[in-house]
Formats: sequence, C-alpha cells, structure tokens
Amino acid sequence: MANYRIPKVVEPPAARPGEAYLVASGDLRLSANQQCWAAQEDMEQKLVAAFAREGIQVRRAHPYDPIQKHGFISSQRMGMEVFKKIPRDAPLIVAEAVWQYSYHVLAGLRDHRGPILTVANWSGQWPGLVGMLNLNGCLTKMGQNYSTIWSEDFTDEFFVKAIRQWIRKGRITHDTRHVRDLDLAALPKAEAELGAALARRMQADKAIFGIFDEGCMGMYNGIIEDDMLNACGIYKERLSQSALVAAMRTVTDAEAAAARRWLDERGMRFVTGKDEATELTDAQVLEQLKMYIAAMRMADLFGCDAIGIQYQQGLKDMTAASDLAEGLFNNVERPPVYPPKGGTEYLHAETGAELYAGRALPHFNEVDEGAGVDALVTNRVWTAMGLDPATTLHDVRWGRHYQGNGIDTFVWVLEISGAVPPSHLAGGYAGATSERQPPMYFPRGGGTIKGESKPGEIVWSRVFVMDRRLHADMGRGTVVSLPAQEMQQRWESTTEQWPIMSAVLHGVNRDQFMARHKANHIQVVYAPSAQAADEALAAKAAMFAALGIAVHLCGEVRYSVPLRREKVG
Repeated sequence: MANYRIPKVVEPPAARPGEAYLVASGDLRLSANQQCWAAQEDMEQKLVAAFAREGIQVRRAHPYDPIQKHGFISSQRMGMEVFKKIPRDAPLIVAEAVWQYSYHVLAGLRDHRGPILTVANWSGQWPGLVGMLNLNGCLTKMGQNYSTIWSEDFTDEFFVKAIRQWIRKGRITHDTRHVRDLDLAALPKAEAELGAALARRMQADKAIFGIFDEGCMGMYNGIIEDDMLNACGIYKERLSQSALVAAMRTVTDAEAAAARRWLDERGMRFVTGKDEATELTDAQVLEQLKMYIAAMRMADLFGCDAIGIQYQQGLKDMTAASDLAEGLFNNVERPPVYPPKGGTEYLHAETGAELYAGRALPHFNEVDEGAGVDALVTNRVWTAMGLDPATTLHDVRWGRHYQGNGIDTFVWVLEISGAVPPSHLAGGYAGATSERQPPMYFPRGGGTIKGESKPGEIVWSRVFVMDRRLHADMGRGTVVSLPAQEMQQRWESTTEQWPIMSAVLHGVNRDQFMARHKANHIQVVYAPSAQAADEALAAKAAMFAALGIAVHLCGEVRYSVPLRREKVG
C-alpha cells in the first residue's frame, strides 16, 4: 500500500455569536494605500462604534502593517491568506473609504457562506463609493449574495435601520421601485425598428474590440466573457500594452508636435511646468500624443470598432497617462492621424487617408468591457440618428443636494480621470485645461482633459453581467450648470485635476441609484433636446434588446410603465 502524504486542510474557527468580521481591500499601489489610510481608519472607527451600539463586536480580520504604513489588503495572495482565518459562516463587513482592487478579496468572498455587507463612507475625498460599487458589480457577476450600505457619519436613521435589518436577517432591503423591465411594445415604432435593424447589422457584419490587456485594477466586472460578446456580434482582438509602447516609438516628434499645435489652436490650455515628478511638462504631453497616434494606428491596423486601454497597472511605470488620448478618441473633431509612411500593412496605407475621419473611435476607459458594449451601441444609434456620438464613462464619485439658481435637488458628481470628450465640456476644446495627473496614481505624469460638462439632456446607462447574461440599466438625466463657488467646492472635495459632470438623474434618488447600480462606472451621452434624448434612448433600448441584452428602464423615462409612488412596506 502506498504511503502517501495526505495534505491537511486547516479549517477556520467557528463564528461566535455577537461578532462580525471586517476586511478592507486596498490599492495595489503603496503610495495610494499610505496616503488614503487616515480616511479609512476614521471610517472604520465610526463603523465599529455603530455596530457596537447594536450589540455587535466587529473584529478586524487583518492588522495594520507598521512597515507598509497602512492596514489594507494589498494583493490577491494576501486576501487569500486573510480569509483562511475568517469563519465562513460569520457575518462579514467589507469597509471601503478608498478606491480598491476587488480581486484582492474576491477569492475569499466567493467561498464565504455568511452574510456579506459592503460599506462605504459618503465622501468624495477618495473614491470609496467608486470602490464599493465596483465590488458590488463583481459580486453580482459572481452570483454571490450581498447587502450594501453607505453613510456620511454612520449615525443617520437610514444607515442604522439598514444595519439593524442586516444583523437580524442577514440582508438589507432597499427601495428599487424605480427599475422596470423594458416593454418593447411601448417603444415608438420608428425608433424600435431602427434599433432592431442596427442590431441585426452588427450581428451580421461583426464588430471588433481592441483590448489592450484585460482586467484593469482587478475589475472582474469589467471583463465580459467571449460567448456573451459574440452573441452580440462583438469579438475581441487581444492586443498588448507592450505593443502599444513599441508603436509609440515609431511616432515621430514632428507628428506629436503637430497634434499639440492642433489642440493649442483650438484653445485647449496645458498647465505645464518643469518638475517631472509633480508638474505636467511639455515632454509628457508629447508622449501622450504619441500614444494617441500609435493607438489609433493600431486600431486601424486590426480593423477595430472600439478600443480599451488598461494603463493601470501595466503602463503607469512606463509612460505618461492615457487619459488625454482616450478623451480625443471619443470626440468626432480631433487632431488628424494618418498611416505611417511606409506602413504598407495599414488599411489606408495606399491612399494615406486620415484614419477614422469624421467619426469617433469609441474608447472604454480602463478596458471596462461593459462600458465598451455601451459605447459601441451608443455610437451606432447616435450616428444613425444624426446626433453627436461622443460618449464617455464616468466614475460615480459622490454628490450632494444643491439649492439655488432654480435648482433644488440632489446633484451627482460624475468624474472620470481625465478621459472626457471635449465636446461634452462647456466651451469644447476652449473650455478644457490639461493638468498633471496626481502623482499618487500616475508616477510618470501626463495631463487630463479637465472642464465642466455643459448643461443639457443626457441618456445614462450601464451594461453589466448578472445571472450569467448581459443586462442594461438605462435612464434619462439633465446636466446642470452650478455656480463657480459650488463647482470649486466639488472639485476640492474630490480630485481637482479631473472633469466633472453635474448630473441630475430623472426619477432616481441617491439611495435608489446606489442600491441598484452594479458598477463603479456610468455611461453618458448628450442629445440636443429632451425629445431627441427620449427618442435616442428608445432606439438604444431596442438595439440592446435585439442583441439579447435584458433592458431595465430606471426612473422617469418615456415609453415605460409609470413609477409607483406608494410607500414601500
């Protein structure tokens, strides 16, 4: 008989009554974890005190590291080791005051059998709300049950009632009456026919996503499996960020300088200095424009219909930020790019014609493929309707109620890291400034496209994976113009270098949106009027549905079942 060495699996201890465990997923970047730790520590103290008032002792599952100078789970392996010591049936709190990499804790959360609660502080200082929403999207895709809650100080009635329900029942019930499934029969005939025809065309002709490395910052929810995409007619061209760097080396200084002149002539202002470590420099801008030219050439070479560049973590230590290039891709009017001289393999090499002339090349920031599907569908619908197809995702960063100037409602701060199309900004290129990215996240610098989004009508949406299929939430909104003092306060409360969209979502309050939304990102696109926005939303919903995507209309939307106003419970 063989004498095998049978491995032993050490089981975690059993959960004890009256206890809950707490974990905090952090960034992979040490600088971010160290700088943001004070906010996390403050939040945890308030959270622990709140549970103590309800008779629950919160036990932190991993200690503060005096060498690293923070107390975050900072890698996937660390997360796996931490979860070995957590009882699988214990109540578990994932507390986030910062941007975090969800994959650090997904392995442990996938196996956990006790109730899970994701919590964020209602603050714009660091992207804690963004981090929590990303984790929620990942858990939704995974099929793991969880509850979620948020608070400014963890003493408000909304928060206290929620955690009491979680303590008693292991779940929190939120008001999501604003969500209704799409009724195709309620859509106007012309827009329904257009959307269905565009879907058939895409499924017949196929479309290509140029994927410059998947899985940005551990965003499991940002990866859509090939079979789901293929059913929509979308296929991935898997490209490497190292190939992008190599292509950047073939772009001449003169070509990058010509793109810079084009931007200068249209009034875009670059806030430059001399210190590479802390300021935006002209050299960083030229490097960004080389990326812009190189990526567009690669997109043309592979026949891409949309592209996504990961940047973090792959390129952050090699080249300046990708955001300037990304915003330009999504704009119809932008510096022209041509095939390289002698590049016979390019589709337009013989004619030397401008690449993607007169049309946007949809880019999905951080290779968020849910945003990619959304951006491509938006591009097809808006183009067919003769509307500006410039679209972008934003982080759902924060927000607060604003009263004044005819406004008396909750106004969101939607804020992405510099990749907004200039046509979204008040003043266009002339209303845009480029400021150096924060060194904490972007050690090699590079500039943003900063500005205030213009007032107007928008359609918002999000494509996500739930129950092993694609879903899309859609709604209407209005971008409002806030006084300069209020805007400055909002920039100072978040990230000053990044563009802001001040959005009011129709018929969806703060807590309803947070309870339902399955991602850190929200997709937005303008329309020239309320009627045009309603009609474009209808065509887009019809195209999603014809592609096999389950569509849900959120808030006050024409062509949908009226909102129920009765009190929940």
